[in-house]
Amino acid sequence: MGQSKPYRPTALVVEDDPIQREMISFLLAETDYDVIQCEDAETAELALKSRHPAVLITDVSLVGNMTGIELAHLARQSDPELCIIIMSGKPLSTALPDHVTFFSKPVYPIELIREVGISRRH
Repeated sequence: MGQSKPYRPTALVVEDDPIQREMISFLLAETDYDVIQCEDAETAELALKSRHPAVLITDVSLVGNMTGIELAHLARQSDPELCIIIMSGKPLSTALPDHVTFFSKPVYPIELIREVGISRRH
């Protein structure tokens, strides 16, 4: 019999900048998350429904027809316990859903990992 793999929660990273998306994904993978990467909210919405991640990290401005804030509202409706982190290099002009963490870009990796780690313990 083969050894079973330890459980790794899933994180969904939604960022249209491939360098930032890769950097965030690498950090999460190094802290024992399985990571799904998406460049737009429409694809991420499908991943939310099919993979039920523990963490959603999204930029506000994305390619496609939906913003990261709209995605966060959809995610919050389907999973009230989901850890959601929204990032932006610009000031927010729209209200965030309840219990969403906001980071201004540039995001310091240690802050991001700390926030994800805190949510993991809850």
